[in-house]
Amino acid sequence: MAVSTSFAGAKLEALLLKASASSSSSSSSTASYLPRPIWTRRVQRGVRCEVTTSDAAVQAGQSGSSSNVSALEQLKTSAADRYTKERSSIVVIGLSIHTTPVEMREKLAIPEAEWPRAIGELCGLNHVEEAAVLSTCNRMEIYVVALSQHRGVKEVTEWMSKTSGVPVSELCEHRFLLYNSDATQHLFEVSAGLDSLVLGEGQILAQVKQVVKVGQGVVGFGRNISGLFKHAITVGKRVRTETNIAAGAVSVSSAAVELALMKLPEPSHATARMLVIGAGKMGKLVIKHLVSKGCTKMVVVNRSEERVAAIREELKGVEIIYKPLTEMLNCAAEADVIFTSTASETPLFFKEDVKDLPAVGPETGGLRLFVDISVPRNVGSCVTDVDGAKVYNVDDLKEVVAANKEDRIRKAMEAQSIINEESKQFEAWRDSLETVPTIKKLRAYAERIRVAELDKCLSKMGDDISKKTRRAVDDLSRGIVNKLLHGPMQHLRCDGSDSRTLSETLENMHALNRMFSLETEISVLEQKIRAKVEQTQK
Repeated sequence: MAVSTSFAGAKLEALLLKASASSSSSSSSTASYLPRPIWTRRVQRGVRCEVTTSDAAVQAGQSGSSSNVSALEQLKTSAADRYTKERSSIVVIGLSIHTTPVEMREKLAIPEAEWPRAIGELCGLNHVEEAAVLSTCNRMEIYVVALSQHRGVKEVTEWMSKTSGVPVSELCEHRFLLYNSDATQHLFEVSAGLDSLVLGEGQILAQVKQVVKVGQGVVGFGRNISGLFKHAITVGKRVRTETNIAAGAVSVSSAAVELALMKLPEPSHATARMLVIGAGKMGKLVIKHLVSKGCTKMVVVNRSEERVAAIREELKGVEIIYKPLTEMLNCAAEADVIFTSTASETPLFFKEDVKDLPAVGPETGGLRLFVDISVPRNVGSCVTDVDGAKVYNVDDLKEVVAANKEDRIRKAMEAQSIINEESKQFEAWRDSLETVPTIKKLRAYAERIRVAELDKCLSKMGDDISKKTRRAVDDLSRGIVNKLLHGPMQHLRCDGSDSRTLSETLENMHALNRMFSLETEISVLEQKIRAKVEQTQK
């Protein structure tokens, strides 16, 4: 697709000047390496967080250009030409429970309802084409398809800082960066439960599915990102089906129950007074895991009674007492263990709320336990200063998953072989997409010739030819072109499942580009920049 002279002159040059000014005014960010969990560190593939060169090359390429050189010519002689030498990169900029404290994660958390807005804002950045957000209590990860790795990371990091209020320098201390195949492998590990606190936990797979569900129809949740997340769902399902990774594995909610029972004297497990605040997905899982551990009576505080009634109906034989939020403190006064799992953006318990609560009995250890699995937290950190109270949050669940280390590693190795296989398949599929622009350009090239030659033929036939004859000649020209293109098109199509076929397909693509002078590189560059300009003008 060619770009008009006026576009290449005014609009394009304005965009390039804006990008140049933006890049020259800021220093590059330093990537942080992601310390992998114990079960994946054994199979690590090496250092994966690298950054590209600085913007100095762009400035050097532009400084020697004369004023009458077009913006596209400047691009061809500058470092921005890297857009055409390499395809767009898949990048993940993330902060997880392995590297980032809960205090920072809760500031960066993006509610599910805000994911479409976040995708739109991210794709409005100059060097981001596609985007997705995976925000859970354990992680905040942004996946993008970036025209430039370095500039894309810089823009997304600045966006994260702006939306969260966390300084860029602080983000860079905790973030991790992964590119292309490493980003792919990371998401597959996440979906399979290898990157979770509890190996094989199923909740994260449901959260990955939710990313796809929310992203459907959202501009910016494009072919590459959508394909990546859908493939991740396939990987997560396959790992759980073909390995024993989920056997005995627990969710965050289950780990919370395990932690509480670890802290209680064993004789009190059946008699401790349990209070669950919040009856959403997490709260419901807490209740189920309490029941599985022998708890037959508990109090549930929730905004409305409908969800509690549904849980009570599902769990026959268990005494579940509903209380409204207005009675939360009264219920807390009568509880030994309090689980919190609400979506409240402000704490439900502060120091002044807890210090006057009656002490718990020595039979349960003399401490009232608060197990807070919400992000943002439901229990203020100040509560830890209260005598007779002990607070645990999602970061403390590491203690629960420290057991059976060797067994987790063995299961992870089994899952890793599946992930490696699926990663290769996804990369092959993505490679196969490279032929799509060539297919379109070859068709457009043939269509231009067909239309030109058809016009010549019809002009020679005169103005008095019938519509039927015109249609016949037009159909004849289309038929000839389609039959001539059939062979080349067949050799440009590949599903990416066979590496040999894919290699041959890419060779055919390069050969056709040379034979027909399709100028793939410069036209791809023009299309990408034109799309970004049109996006910024909306």
